[in-house]
Amino acid sequence: MTETAPGAPDPVTDDTLDGFVGYLMKRAFAAVQTDLARTLEPFELRMMTFSALVVVVDNPGLRQSDLAQALSVERPNLVVIVDELERRGLIRRQQMPTDRRAYALVPTDAGRGLCRRATAAVKAHEDRILSGLSANQIDQLSDALRAIRRTAEE
Repeated sequence: MTETAPGAPDPVTDDTLDGFVGYLMKRAFAAVQTDLARTLEPFELRMMTFSALVVVVDNPGLRQSDLAQALSVERPNLVVIVDELERRGLIRRQQMPTDRRAYALVPTDAGRGLCRRATAAVKAHEDRILSGLSANQIDQLSDALRAIRRTAEE
């Protein structure tokens, strides 16, 4: 422990908060998110635009409302994300033959290519962030996070 001068304030600690799993998750997520932002910057993507692009590439023809549900995003907030991806030529809206009011989201060739390159960069980012964990620890962490998500969504 570092000694402080007489009358100097004690160093600030987060020891109490560090005892809460939610706080540890928040701090870990902040570190991951910061590194992920740097990883996605060369692709001119953010975490949400990357996530949306991946879901559209993996599920061509899905409705915007389905994308919103998959990403747990309010539909009005998703419009901005979809508009950005469409403006960049990464996806396009295609009128659905079964419902003329609804549009299917379809990736373009450029969108699939960018998604492939960005996904490889995100995989490298994740490998780097998780390099201090064993494969077994990564599996346990993934299982635990999925269990927390399931419980929270019930």
